[in-house]
Amino acid sequence: MKLSEIKNHLGTLEAVTFLLPNGIIIPQHFHVTEVGQITKNFIDCGGKIRNERVVNFQLWEANDFDHRLAPQKLLNIIALSEKALGIEDLEIEVEYQNETISKYDLDFNGKEFVLVAKHTNCLAQDKCGIPADKLKVNLADLQIENKSCTPGGKCC
Repeated sequence: MKLSEIKNHLGTLEAVTFLLPNGIIIPQHFHVTEVGQITKNFIDCGGKIRNERVVNFQLWEANDFDHRLAPQKLLNIIALSEKALGIEDLEIEVEYQNETISKYDLDFNGKEFVLVAKHTNCLAQDKCGIPADKLKVNLADLQIENKSCTPGGKCC
């Protein structure tokens, strides 16, 4: 989800809710402690130089159980970050503390923002010798010319 999309959704909501990939709702007393733009310049394992930029939201829970972040308040935080930091309309990455800081993509299901699990991947599989996915075939579906095996018939 891009920054412009979350702003559009926030304009229609009465409450801001984030849902973890396992279906658990992040407690309503969460804070958005950071809104920023992250630039990552790197070389992949195949030697290709890559550049990625995302808008980053960091969610955090405190012991202030009466805290609620209203949609308009989050819109104000986003507007301030756009003005002060020159944040662009990029994809959003969300950081949230589980056992360690986890990073998620962001989606919307019509009423809640859904954190979508991210996974690592080799970006240069062709140069690293990673085999393409093998074709999975059900042995019962194979067509064999001679359906009976005989000694020396080279079918087994």
